[in-house]
Amino acid sequence: MEKLLVIDLTEKSYKVENIDPEMARGYIGGSGLSARLLYDRIKLDIDPLGPENPLMFMTGPLVGTSMPSAGRCAVSARSPLTGFWGESNTGGFIGPEMRFAGFDGVLINGRADKPCWVSVLDNKVKFHDAAPLWGQDTYQTQDSIKEILADPKARVACIGPAGENLVKMAAIVNDHGRAAGRTGMGAVMGSKNLKAIAFRGSGKVHLADPAGYKEVVGEILQTVKDDLSAQAFQLAGTSGYVDMATMFGDMPAGYYQVGEWEESSNLSGILLAEEHLIRGTSCYRCPIVCGRETRTVKYKVDKVDGPEYETIASFGSLALVDDLEGVIYAGHLCNVYGLDTISTGSTIAMVCDLFDKGILDAEQTGGLEIRFGDVEMSHRLIEMTAKREGFGKLIAEGSAALAAHYGVPEMAATVRNLEIPMHDARSFSGMAPVYALSPRGACHLQGDMYGVDLGMAPATELGIHPGERFENSLEKGQTTARSQSWRSVYNALTVCHFMNPGASKIQRALNAATGWDYSLDELMLSGKRIFSLKRIINHNLGSTIEDDRLPEFMLKGFSTGGYARF
Repeated sequence: MEKLLVIDLTEKSYKVENIDPEMARGYIGGSGLSARLLYDRIKLDIDPLGPENPLMFMTGPLVGTSMPSAGRCAVSARSPLTGFWGESNTGGFIGPEMRFAGFDGVLINGRADKPCWVSVLDNKVKFHDAAPLWGQDTYQTQDSIKEILADPKARVACIGPAGENLVKMAAIVNDHGRAAGRTGMGAVMGSKNLKAIAFRGSGKVHLADPAGYKEVVGEILQTVKDDLSAQAFQLAGTSGYVDMATMFGDMPAGYYQVGEWEESSNLSGILLAEEHLIRGTSCYRCPIVCGRETRTVKYKVDKVDGPEYETIASFGSLALVDDLEGVIYAGHLCNVYGLDTISTGSTIAMVCDLFDKGILDAEQTGGLEIRFGDVEMSHRLIEMTAKREGFGKLIAEGSAALAAHYGVPEMAATVRNLEIPMHDARSFSGMAPVYALSPRGACHLQGDMYGVDLGMAPATELGIHPGERFENSLEKGQTTARSQSWRSVYNALTVCHFMNPGASKIQRALNAATGWDYSLDELMLSGKRIFSLKRIINHNLGSTIEDDRLPEFMLKGFSTGGYARF
């Protein structure tokens, strides 16, 4: 669309800027172009929760087209959770609708003097009073705004109570329970008194070569339909990975300190499908349909978005909980309040470990006994965290801050203050440098080497080949670096990581959509450029080589389970 919408919440004004075509070509879109546009705006002296911290929503050049699984949107700012480069990514329909409304991205500056929300309808921008919406959960907010706009097809990105209360792991939620969850972007939105932004448009995305694009998209669609891993996600969602992850030791248990936990079988995606699944759900034009809509009888919730694999592991095995309905409900509460399930679940699991080791007791938590295996306590802590009540005030600061508060910073399972996802680097060695070097902190979407070594995400044209999962060699490091560059391209396009038709097809699609003339080598160079720029931003924000590490306790191997060869 070649347009950037720039909103000033302080002045309740906006303007439209053209996006520099050379800059766009160099950084593509998504979190890549966001990093370039924010590079001059994010400074060491800005408060992540201050009005001077810019918040960027950005799509990519394939979003809103006929490309399968290209319906994503990146959200970026300085992270209040980590203090460094903050970036998150969400699916659903919000990204395409932003482009249909006329814009590739939205840059939000300043802070409103009172709660507001913004509508962007076919290039028309309007500011609204959000006082009646303040305090509503994310589902209520989406429904309220659609009713106000009298348009059930409007797409709404909003915060819940967690974002309003500046919880540093707060998410931005859209399309029911889809979320830009990581790095606390919901808290940035809350700090600006911005409850929501809604998009609706009738525009179309221009293609430089419609015939060429149609041809390659047809090839990609067939490749995705034939892809066994994509078929597996369609059948069981990401929760279908639970059993395989357990077999390989990839799904962590007991706050990363239990090597083998047989009860994880009670969290299986098969059980989820057999006992709780209503239907599969998909993002914009996605044939994979990996989303799950479930129910829980025990907690009397007829429709729950998810849970996905990360949520199952975060509130399940990581906390030694094998109550699947309890885990489903924990994920639901995070969606309702607007919380990142990975950071929230990991921080609660750390608290369980602090109790086990005698570092914490009930006197310090206001009478709460927080133990492994108690999912009901997790539910209570989720609510307390979102509302910043009692001990929840400390959990709301995240694992690194909480561990430091009690004098045990080494117990935080974080990299650059961001909680590590539910893929254990001791099971797939390539994940160790991915986590250690990831610009936003520990992130499995900056280079999914577990998927590469399982044969789910190879890009052989780029030298990204499946290998032996415990391998520790220069060659493995080089493969990991290529994977990080390639996923930087994905996060710029921005397309789903589950859609892997081969690099050449992605290259052809990008060129046909934009009129650019990228070679594969140049495309990889853009990935390196994007990855490096984000690390330069971190350097400017005070990050050093000392941050490029995993916690020591997560480098200790086990004699049993899927880790045994570590």
